[in-house]
Amino acid sequence: MGNNYELYKVFYWAAKTGSLSQAAKALYLTQPSVSHAIKQLEESFGVALFYRNSKGVELTQEGAVLYSYIEQSQILITLAEEKMAALKNLESGELRIGGSDSLFKHYLLPYLESFHENHPGVKLHLHHGTTPEVITFLKEGRIDLGVVRMPIIDPQLDVRESFQLQDCFVAGAHYAELKDTVLTLDMLLQNPIILFSRNSRARMTITEIFQSYGYSIKPEIEVGSVDLLIELARRGLGISYVTREFVSKELEEGSLFEVKLNVPLPPSHVGILTMRNMPLSSAARAFVKLVQ
Repeated sequence: MGNNYELYKVFYWAAKTGSLSQAAKALYLTQPSVSHAIKQLEESFGVALFYRNSKGVELTQEGAVLYSYIEQSQILITLAEEKMAALKNLESGELRIGGSDSLFKHYLLPYLESFHENHPGVKLHLHHGTTPEVITFLKEGRIDLGVVRMPIIDPQLDVRESFQLQDCFVAGAHYAELKDTVLTLDMLLQNPIILFSRNSRARMTITEIFQSYGYSIKPEIEVGSVDLLIELARRGLGISYVTREFVSKELEEGSLFEVKLNVPLPPSHVGILTMRNMPLSSAARAFVKLVQ
């Protein structure tokens, strides 16, 4: 009883409408092909499913038993089709994103907000983690996409570059005398430096930059969150190395200022990671389009 779905569909409409011609109309078939389909079903089961009456056709007792099952399957199939349409139109479903706290808070929030406004039916799940953790989440199928600092070289992942960040040193009122001077690395290192403790991309980058100029940068204070980096600099405990975009508010209101150096600090890029051979859900596709 291999490819019987089409036959069942014919049977369903004939039983539902009580008419072979109505069934033919509903399914865009000719009436002879409807009769033929029903005959095939009757032969495969070895029972009569309909008998003819003046108005059309009526179910036999065996036909009624079959109908009670087929009707349920038709309802389920219709529900499945509606569900798929809803997912495609982003009326339901979910979007699972991995990234660092600071990228969520300072960069992704406006995008998440507008995505949520446009697609309130889609559930958002945010998974926080370091770059290696986000890559693991992605490979384990726990998230649809990750937002991390580049460069990422991994044959299993697709990386789309989405925007640029600029890291810089900032200080608060306590260091006001440095405000209008351009410092050498020597001068900078005479002050207490506050760095992000975890083996983050930013931390590795600044270590490498200083090494390339022949200096080693040893922090006086190490902290585990960007918010603390910002707060300690504001309170004058030292000079923090942070992403400029994450302190735009403090720089604007003047509670922090950027410490100018006589050497350039290269910008860093943020990328959107997805699994290379996995199709993206409609929700993930819509989000990637938004962020790019």
